[in-house]
Amino acid sequence: MSSTPRSFASDNYAPAHPAVLAALTAANVGHAGSYGTDPWTERLQEAVRHHFGEAATAYPVFNGTGANVVALTSMLPRWGAVVTSEHAHVHQDENGAPERVGGIKLLTVPAPDGKLTPGAIDRFVGDLGDQHRAQPLVVSITQATELGTVYSPDEIRAISDHAHAAGLRVHLDGARLANAAAALGVSLRETTTDVGVDVVSFGGTKNGLLFGEAVVVLDPDAAQGVDFVRKMTMQLASKMRFVSAQLTALLEDDLWRTSAAHANAMAARLRAALSPAATTGEVPDGGTPGAPSGLTFSQPTQANAVFAVLPRAVAEALRADFAFYDWAAASPDPVTGDERVEVRWMCSWDTTPEDVDVFAAAVRTALGTPERA
Repeated sequence: MSSTPRSFASDNYAPAHPAVLAALTAANVGHAGSYGTDPWTERLQEAVRHHFGEAATAYPVFNGTGANVVALTSMLPRWGAVVTSEHAHVHQDENGAPERVGGIKLLTVPAPDGKLTPGAIDRFVGDLGDQHRAQPLVVSITQATELGTVYSPDEIRAISDHAHAAGLRVHLDGARLANAAAALGVSLRETTTDVGVDVVSFGGTKNGLLFGEAVVVLDPDAAQGVDFVRKMTMQLASKMRFVSAQLTALLEDDLWRTSAAHANAMAARLRAALSPAATTGEVPDGGTPGAPSGLTFSQPTQANAVFAVLPRAVAEALRADFAFYDWAAASPDPVTGDERVEVRWMCSWDTTPEDVDVFAAAVRTALGTPERA
């Protein structure tokens, strides 16, 4: 095995795409205006309008947490709150940045598959107008979700219509928006602007960028003072051309789709390699039909993530050669009492079929199941 095997921990582990590095090199010529007054940022605005609609405006930032904080802060008054999933990245994995930096109250609702429903919003809509309650004024959804699931355009439209009818705006955390759109076979606009989303945090680093994301305002009335919020939250790049050039490279020639679709395909390949075609087809007690003994899938594989439950000892053995994250503790094996854990296996733009096959074979071996015939 290679001394540096591919990681299945996160698409953040992947290197920058060669086309992105080439765009950076091309931008590294001569002097250019700072803080966004440069040709590359102007070109980015054209690309964003092409993909999201003529009213769209991009505000490049350094990272995803910054994009979410800038977006939500600009969408809310000081007393505003955000309704979001209990699994949302803004709630679980940003070290309280929305609360600490933006002063934003997050109102979480259960979402077993990671997806909000219109009805879930109603849990807090009744607080509107109550001076004793943080005012729910924005709904934030994640596409694709933290559990690897994907909202259909109709599902987003239903959320947007329900939120707007109650007077709430809609923010979409699109760290993996490219993967979701590629999986759905739709454009970026069809899963955002056309279905009522007001502001998007558009991700790049999980899909081949060295660094950089963008707040994309789709409805100008939905966000106020984005320029000022971006500066005060330390997300304004002085040499913005180097962020804009990367984002433009991702959007032009549909590199975003090509890279995301490949990552999705590799996740589907991994799922298939650990499904009935790769095993005896027997059904373990309480398991997924056809899954290897000791392995079950805990979420559908709809984008570039595979969520599975397996014995903790197996996970630890695999991690000696492959990086991946434990996601959550799982119920012990009902027969043996052995500890089990839910894990997440992520595929990236540079994951190869060989990477997947080697890893799948290692999983089967660790589980004590036969190789594919």
